[in-house]
Amino acid sequence: MTILGLRLPVVLLFFFFFPVFWLLWIGFYAISPGPASAEKQIEVVIPARSSVPEITKILSEKKVIWDDPRFSMLAIITGAANRLRAGEYSFEGGKRPLAIIKLLKTGKVLFRPVTIPEGTEMTRVAEILAAGEWIDRSRFIDLGNDPEFAKEMGIEAAGLEGYLFPDTYYLSRGQQDEKQIIKMMISRHFEVFKEILGSGDIALQGLTHHEIITLASIVEKETGLSDERPLVASVFLNRLAKGMRLQADPTVRYRLSGHAGPLTQAELKNPTPYNTYTINGLPPGPISNPGKAAIQAVLFPAETDFLFFVTKDDSSHYFSRTLKEHNRAVSRSRQQSR
Repeated sequence: MTILGLRLPVVLLFFFFFPVFWLLWIGFYAISPGPASAEKQIEVVIPARSSVPEITKILSEKKVIWDDPRFSMLAIITGAANRLRAGEYSFEGGKRPLAIIKLLKTGKVLFRPVTIPEGTEMTRVAEILAAGEWIDRSRFIDLGNDPEFAKEMGIEAAGLEGYLFPDTYYLSRGQQDEKQIIKMMISRHFEVFKEILGSGDIALQGLTHHEIITLASIVEKETGLSDERPLVASVFLNRLAKGMRLQADPTVRYRLSGHAGPLTQAELKNPTPYNTYTINGLPPGPISNPGKAAIQAVLFPAETDFLFFVTKDDSSHYFSRTLKEHNRAVSRSRQQSR
């Protein structure tokens, strides 16, 4: 009886004090500084769908926290275990575990700017994003050339060339995959197109949305001068109205791998679906991803009767109404380039 009488209080004391000591053990850890770092900020990527043990391992390997099982316990007892968000984070050295969990829970991730220039072709868009390790290049291009995926995105076309709007995007590692980045760019395209149209009805030059973007992509490639885009657009629209071939060099260069220098006669005569020297009307789709100014130029072209243009030595253009005027302009252009 004496032994049993002594054991009972001990057992009771154990069950009373153990949880207290355990909570103190966790609590002391929660507010204790992590490893000090020589770096001011430690950048860490938490991949999507990472478990708490996986996150703990990543953080300890990066010296953000000590290698301690209490981090996982702390995430569980604070109710944050299933709410830690993926992405790229920046942590100060010596940060307390509780503060780290709070940061991961709120998803205060780093966003980095990625700029896609106007007139960039889809393959080049993929290269820019792949160079920054944002995407897998092959998967991005496969999605971009998939008509079913295009249809899913609300685009009735063979692919997404022309609809990956050129802009500066802010991306966070571990948060966006190829599909999500493409959706972001397409959403921006439709948003800008709607802004250009405004609230009133305007004439769409007798063209569909796809044809407008196709022509805008050609205008984008023909000139980088903002004041010339409406003039270039007017030339192409005038030629279309008269049933003339567009004869736009950039359409010949499209998908011409590794081409540099002037186009040859053989290339100009090569019958491809995109060669506007050999086909009537517009090519089957855009040849680049046009920006706002080029789209605006097609929707609001200059009112001219120009049918031709040729480059000057300063990259601007001579615009002509007749073939005779155009031939003189070509002659002047050649003399300037000598």
